[in-house]
Amino acid sequence: MRQWWAHGLLLTTAAVWGLGFVAQRVGMAYVGPLTFNAIRFTLGALVLLGIGRWRGGESASPEARRALARSGWLLGSVLFLGSSLQQAGLVYTTAGKAGFITGLYVVLVPLADTLLLHERHGLPLWLGALLAVSGLYLLSVRGVWHMEKGDLLVLLSTFFWTAHVILVGRLTARHESLALAAHQFLVVAGLSAAAALLWEPITWQGVRGAAPAILYGGLISVGIGYTLQVVAQKHALAAHAAIIMSLESVFALLGGALLLHEPLTLRGLGGAALMFGGMLLAQWPGKKPEHP
Repeated sequence: MRQWWAHGLLLTTAAVWGLGFVAQRVGMAYVGPLTFNAIRFTLGALVLLGIGRWRGGESASPEARRALARSGWLLGSVLFLGSSLQQAGLVYTTAGKAGFITGLYVVLVPLADTLLLHERHGLPLWLGALLAVSGLYLLSVRGVWHMEKGDLLVLLSTFFWTAHVILVGRLTARHESLALAAHQFLVVAGLSAAAALLWEPITWQGVRGAAPAILYGGLISVGIGYTLQVVAQKHALAAHAAIIMSLESVFALLGGALLLHEPLTLRGLGGAALMFGGMLLAQWPGKKPEHP
């Protein structure tokens, strides 16, 4: 029962994140990627800090607080790199394409298990990886081995999402979920703000124009979405979490088409179908791995 509850939270996370691509794309018309992330992750952290204060909590030892801070810095740094690359990519590509390219982490998570943790996987994983890469080619590559700038940035971010999913699966067993989530959001907000002050123009008019997108990105996508991920992964394996959360690509594609009127070509739909098929095949039931 607890596992089904966790899977339901992860499915909700996928819907929230998928529609979040629409908000992120809209926000890029008014502010820079780093500014957008600095504000939305600050909002997300404030939401969790408020919830934590309302709930109260057990006092932790100094050693436990230091361990929580270290884990928060690690998760936050990885999340900062992933979210910054993805947000920058959304300046140049569509929400639907970004959603499906990001979804490649569903294949990369078990691949990382194999290469780094020596977890053995069967033939379905490798067939799934081949399908996903073939779909990515149809969706993103134009001509011979040419990938558009935005697609490449989002693809690079996918490696950091992979690391984040694996790290969350391991670190949530050691810390209280909401506290860990709040720490990582504060790290992302601080790093994004520092980088934005160095490299992006920030205007009140731009922030005001992007306000609806920032509010969704901060309160819903970050405050709710990432928190649900951290809470749910206490009771779900990283590979299982990855396949469920990969459904964000479907919500991103539908949201981009319905809300932003992004075009759906036959080539793009074919690539998306291959990628989604690869995601599903990569998680074909096999020998159940041990929980880290």
